[in-house]
Amino acid sequence: MHDPLTSDLQAELIRTAHALADAARPETLKHFRTGILSDDKGPGPGGRFDPVTEADRAAERAMRDLLAQLRPDDAILGEEYGRKAGTTGLTWVLDPIDGTRGYISGTPTWGVLISVADDAGPIFGIIDQPYIGERFEGGFGRALVTGPRGAAPLRVGRDRPLSEATILTTFPEIGTAAEYSAFRRVADRARLVRYGMDCYGYALVAAGQVDLVIEAGLQPYDVQAPIAVVTAAGGIATDWEGRPAHEGGRLLAAVSPAIHAAAMELLAGIS
Repeated sequence: MHDPLTSDLQAELIRTAHALADAARPETLKHFRTGILSDDKGPGPGGRFDPVTEADRAAERAMRDLLAQLRPDDAILGEEYGRKAGTTGLTWVLDPIDGTRGYISGTPTWGVLISVADDAGPIFGIIDQPYIGERFEGGFGRALVTGPRGAAPLRVGRDRPLSEATILTTFPEIGTAAEYSAFRRVADRARLVRYGMDCYGYALVAAGQVDLVIEAGLQPYDVQAPIAVVTAAGGIATDWEGRPAHEGGRLLAAVSPAIHAAAMELLAGIS
């Protein structure tokens, strides 16, 4: 178990998270929209192309090198370089480019995901979009976005019925066939469905722009920063059955208990 989270330790973790995001930004930007080549790591969820680039690797290396200086005793879980053991009870969970498919396509909806977690899940997280220059953070009583318009508090939108909701997901063919059918049950009740947002969709929930994100086939490094940011902004982020989702799998992020429950009812019944 980690040391008690004093205000000084919380401030140190926040500073460290921002320093990691600052270190990753130039590594991602130097290759963005340059025609960078990608490798296929093998079938991703649903057997899809799962690319990785030198930008992914370089950004994670930069963050790991900085953690070796700033928090050498903490554990690390990163998408590209796996696990490093630690002794403090705290783990940094890193996704250097969430949305590599979007990154290599030139869309600005990918992001750098950084969170710090204890045994119960993420306690602080950042969703950073380097090209737009937006950074969404949440945890330790903070819920904030900084970007081209300056700094502003993050707060999810008002409660509304599912029939008036906007839903985001990354892939139209979400997850397995059964998961896709469950997603369609929710999507068919909504006012608007949009695709391809990757982690930026969760930032839009936290910013009060959309009502739900529904996804499946996720890894811990895909979900921990989004969970921290959405919950800090007053939203709910669980698996499709209302349980903790920080280990990955299926994730349902919503602006309110009512719309979360309405979506869960329609998502129910798959193994």
